[in-house]
Amino acid sequence: MKNALVMVVLIFALHSSLFAQSKVDKRLANSATALQAILQGDNGLPKSVLNQAVCVLIYPGVKKVAFGIGDSYGRGELVCRKGAKMNGAWSSPAMYSLDQGSVGLQLGSTETDFVLVVMNQKGADQILSGRTKLGANAAAAAGPTGAQANTYNAQAMNVDVLTYTRSKGLFAGVSLEGATMDTDNAANRDLYGKDISAQDIVKGSGPVVSAAKPLVNLLDKTSPART
Repeated sequence: MKNALVMVVLIFALHSSLFAQSKVDKRLANSATALQAILQGDNGLPKSVLNQAVCVLIYPGVKKVAFGIGDSYGRGELVCRKGAKMNGAWSSPAMYSLDQGSVGLQLGSTETDFVLVVMNQKGADQILSGRTKLGANAAAAAGPTGAQANTYNAQAMNVDVLTYTRSKGLFAGVSLEGATMDTDNAANRDLYGKDISAQDIVKGSGPVVSAAKPLVNLLDKTSPART
């Protein structure tokens, strides 16, 4: 009887672990799809802006999950450039959450993809250090599109994070001031099989996990180095 109970517990634990892993893998796949769409959109994320970025946060399929104030909660990942100056190829992803609070009123009842582009080392250090509120801990603005993006110079602007969205096939640069980001420790543990910090993930030299390769390969192909 005791052995049977132990076996049931082990099977349940294995099933739970595999289920969590599949959710993280699906999130990474959805993020690659969302990023591809936003990169290709006429009013989406321009390559000229991505070329200046040090990190990118992708949150696919964010929904409004409460009524009243309109809270919404998203799950995605952070990918940063490698190297001491963060100007090389793209790292393995660190899993992150997005809590929008009243900003969720912008979403309505539809799913929205968000891409947050971190434009400098200051913004990257803040986000990697833990819980970050846009507008308070990191300056944020709607990302430029079209002709504005062609002349955008991140070094000349006092903005840490540029934000882009896609909802029902429509693209826009919108303000997410007030939204809060934080590391998703449980998802990082599911993906890497151990407790590991966001800093250690994006600054590590190990191979990219297979589930993240489509996303990282897309970034490497689109913008192999920071200019």
